[in-house]
Amino acid sequence: MPRLNKGTVTLVGAGPGDPDLLTIKGLKALQKADVILYDALINPALLEYNPDAEKIFVGKRRGFVKKSQAEINALIVLYATQGLDVIRLKGGDPLVFGRACEELEAAKEASIPTAVVAGIASYSGIAAQHQIPLTKRAEHESFWVVTGHTRSGKLSADISLAAQSTATVVVLMGMRFLPEIVATFKQHKQGNHPVAVIQNGTTKAERSLVADLNTIIAQVDQHHIENPAVLIFGLAAKDSVSHYKNLVQKEAIAL
Repeated sequence: MPRLNKGTVTLVGAGPGDPDLLTIKGLKALQKADVILYDALINPALLEYNPDAEKIFVGKRRGFVKKSQAEINALIVLYATQGLDVIRLKGGDPLVFGRACEELEAAKEASIPTAVVAGIASYSGIAAQHQIPLTKRAEHESFWVVTGHTRSGKLSADISLAAQSTATVVVLMGMRFLPEIVATFKQHKQGNHPVAVIQNGTTKAERSLVADLNTIIAQVDQHHIENPAVLIFGLAAKDSVSHYKNLVQKEAIAL
């Protein structure tokens, strides 16, 4: 039942997919929630931690939008102004490509108290799962995390800048523009520059492979790797070559 006082809005990072990678603080927030608004990439097992909360799916994927961002913002405000504690459950870390600022601003404009619970980001959680060192002393001493496309749906110009560096480059939401991204890297790297691609990372549905700039597009097509996937460019991917080759070989047998 709605309470007279205003509720709260908390953005909670659900991690990269494995439900065990939810933080303890995130779990506590979920268990206290009255309403949970959750995304398409959320593991359904997380919703079982609070069977009594109202759960609303607001996921967005390319070609499918359950709720627009404006509608999500309106729902957040609607429930919180009824005195309910609202959890906005978002994949990875809510402050990494998660439109968190728009949702926080909507709540703050309505004078609703807000909080953010950090989550394990997809780039770091998935890299750790495959023992890919995003940084390695004396080899690759920094890393870039870049979105594959801008708000307008175009290839991000930052990819060209990242490709010129010696850093590990992680591209999120980049499968749609894979040929363009590979072409951009080829302007600055040799064709044998390593590339790893991981679909549904850290989940039971995970599929992955390693290749290089010359072969990655053909490999992705051959093994039917699709969104949601993370691309990792650089020597970091090379450190897991044997692991990925084994996966590809097993997949080839299954096919």
